[in-house]
Order: sequence, then structure tokens, then C-alpha cells
Amino acid sequence: MLDFGNFLPKQIDNTYVGNKVALWFFYLLTAITLWRSQHHLFAADGGAQSIATIPLDTYPSEASSTVIGIFALWGLSQLIIGFMYLVICLRYKTLIPLMYFLGVIEYGMRAFYIGTHKPIETVGDAPGALINLPFMLLFTLMFVLSLWRKRSIEG
Repeated sequence: MLDFGNFLPKQIDNTYVGNKVALWFFYLLTAITLWRSQHHLFAADGGAQSIATIPLDTYPSEASSTVIGIFALWGLSQLIIGFMYLVICLRYKTLIPLMYFLGVIEYGMRAFYIGTHKPIETVGDAPGALINLPFMLLFTLMFVLSLWRKRSIEG
């Protein structure tokens, strides 16, 4: 049964009552978020060309530097989110459903708004663009699972 009282808990602590699959996926998500942030922060191109296939070599150097700087800022944001996820894993697991809900919003906006209204020029299929819809659906499933509680047997 879904327990929406866990979505915005009255008390924030380390109690997790949802499905264990969503908990273990959140651990994996935390590790991936921390890992991928470092590439955007430390790669020479911020991952803009080497991963996202943005043709930086065809841009004026100032434009390329701007894109690389934006990707580095994105990496910093990912690092901060990753640390926030890590704190939630270690101390505040009651916030996991909220984090999944925010992930649904993020990847939904990427897939249905930013990707169509503010497209980014690439020369190939950028992994980020390919995973937006699947991640939105996966985060939706994990959100539901994180709210799922087994019915207690009374009597």
C-alpha cells in the first residue's frame, strides 16, 4: 500500500519504511552522482565534447571556454547533490521519497521542456539526452516503491 505520509515526513530521521529496492537504488544513484560530477569538474572539456558530443572545436575559443565553464558549474552542482544524497543515505533516509520526486521533476523537465525548447547542438547522441525519459520513468517507479509499505497483519 502507498503511504503518502512518507513523502513529506513530519520528522526527518534515519527511518526508511519503503521497498528495499528503492533504498538500494538510491545508494547506487548516490555513488553514480558523486562519480559523474568529477568528470564535469576535472576533464579538460568538462565532458562537453568528449561525452555530450558538443562540437567545441568548431566554436570560437571564447564560446568553447564558456561551454566548458558551464559544464564545470554543472559538475559542481552534481557534486553538491551527491553529497546531499550521501548525507541522506547515512543520516536522513526519510527524505528518500522526496529526492526521487525531485528526480522525476528534473528528468521530466530535461526530456519534455529543455530538450525541445532549448536544444543543444551535438554531433552525436549525447548520453544525457538519451537517458532523460528512461530516468524520469525509473525515478517515478523508485518514488512509488519508496512510498510502498507492506500491510501489517493484525490479529
